[in-house]
Amino acid sequence: MDEALEHNGDKPVVGEYMTRDVATVSPDDTVEDVARRISESEHNGFPVTEGRHVEGFVSARDLLLADPQELLFKVMTEDIVVAHPDMKVTDAARVILRSGIQKLPVVDDAGNLVGIIANADVIRSQIERATPEKVGKLKRTLETIHGVDATEERRTVDLGELVPTQGKVYADELEGRRYELEHGLAEPLVVIDNGSTGDDGSLLLADGHHRVMASERAGVEEMDAYVIVLERAVDLGMARTAEKEDLDSIEDIDVVDYARHPLVETIERLQ
Repeated sequence: MDEALEHNGDKPVVGEYMTRDVATVSPDDTVEDVARRISESEHNGFPVTEGRHVEGFVSARDLLLADPQELLFKVMTEDIVVAHPDMKVTDAARVILRSGIQKLPVVDDAGNLVGIIANADVIRSQIERATPEKVGKLKRTLETIHGVDATEERRTVDLGELVPTQGKVYADELEGRRYELEHGLAEPLVVIDNGSTGDDGSLLLADGHHRVMASERAGVEEMDAYVIVLERAVDLGMARTAEKEDLDSIEDIDVVDYARHPLVETIERLQ
């Protein structure tokens, strides 16, 4: 079993984006049982574990020509590539790309399964990524530019109180955000509290517009957020942008669908 453990302390790392609730099978399960589980689920394979220790991986391909009553330990792939929670997501992406593997089991130092990371998780790590480092950088920038003290909070915010700072989101990306919501993978928003009241248009949405729109469409009213609280109200450029574009609430955000973009339609007609 090979492990890709290169890590130099940079973010993001696998542990931040892996799925922790992983469906597994046992070496003593039969081919028939696992084939049935695959047919009844969205999975195309499972880590094979003894307790929580990873023994191998079984895919639908491994089961194709096997006897239905054969035990998994006889057909599973034992020489598998795994990731470590501290491994950089970019390194995991290279392994996934070069090996053609869709999912990497994630194991701790003892070889015990702690999660799984898939192609979609890698993509998610690069789009609208909200991390403590990102929030801290924004906080320091606001303090430096505006000469104001700021604090960070983690709290639940009412989506109806948020003032957006960008006027459009993209339909294809909303689909990815919907998937995250359904699977409990949505990351916190980044919000600036420019008044500390939250009831007078002071909660500016700095990051997470696609997540907010996907949540609103799903009927979600509140979301987890990193909130940067300014000690006093200041004249923020993003607030001026929101005012200039008449953005008062998330209902004012337009959804752009490039499948209907005039240039795309022209190309299709030419073809």
